[in-house]
Amino acid sequence: MTTETATGYMGFVGVSTAQSSIMRVFPAWAEILGLPTRTLVGHDLPMDARPEQYVALVEQIRDDPQHLGALVTTHKMALYAAAAPLFDRIDDFGSACGEISSISKRDGQLIGHAKDPITAGLAVEDFLPDDHFAETGAEVLILGAGGAGSALSWYLAEREDRPRRITVTDASDARLDHLRSVHAKRATPQELIRYVAASDEATRALLADLPAGSLVVNATGLGKDRPGTPLPHGAELPHGAFVWEFNYRGSLEFLAQAREQEADRDLIVIDGWRYFIHGWSQVIAEVFGLTLTDELVERLADAAAAVR
Repeated sequence: MTTETATGYMGFVGVSTAQSSIMRVFPAWAEILGLPTRTLVGHDLPMDARPEQYVALVEQIRDDPQHLGALVTTHKMALYAAAAPLFDRIDDFGSACGEISSISKRDGQLIGHAKDPITAGLAVEDFLPDDHFAETGAEVLILGAGGAGSALSWYLAEREDRPRRITVTDASDARLDHLRSVHAKRATPQELIRYVAASDEATRALLADLPAGSLVVNATGLGKDRPGTPLPHGAELPHGAFVWEFNYRGSLEFLAQAREQEADRDLIVIDGWRYFIHGWSQVIAEVFGLTLTDELVERLADAAAAVR
């Protein structure tokens, strides 16, 4: 889908973009930020999109002067694998992790960024105390080694108050191997990260072994663009855990499971709304060359809540 206006437009690469709150939020944010356009256009690609589809889309963004840039979700790693040679520059995290979540243009160059470590860090700082891991000895279990899970593990491994252990699970051995190579390039201490093939049995065992107050995250994408949950039926979450669902829309089965245990297990349950706020605001700032302050982000959050 393409739309041309006198002031151009921004793109949104996803699977079911019309369902996202950003389609209602973007015009309000554009007004607050003084953007040159109020138009956001969705580019929907299937989960199993072919490499040539990514190439064609990136070429469209590059060659259309009205297309000012784009946020990429779901397809971040696949788009990089298929279309990285089309970019003039890709940032360090994007190159290391093999993903692109932000497409922008500067001085005739097409630039790719992977904003997830920044986004994940800002979202974590919204709910997790600065000294939580040092004071509690808590650990982290990240369910999913795709782009979002990889970025969170990157951020947590380099956080000043980092957990004593981060476990990442995934059904794909290839994704786990890729993440292992990313951490090796970054010289992340080997003893800090554990990589586990996902299964109901393995997940139950990992949950049972987590200390109280640990952080458990659904980074699989299940519950958003396709139904499901990485949490086995009846599995107990650690007492006092922070349970983070990266998604804010969709069937959200993982979030429902956490809510069911919230009172009995004294959980702190977080959905993906603030992650959404930080993710979009960071990419918009990159595309339009803006500087965000904490006060401005809160204004954007309030405006988003008003039209959610």
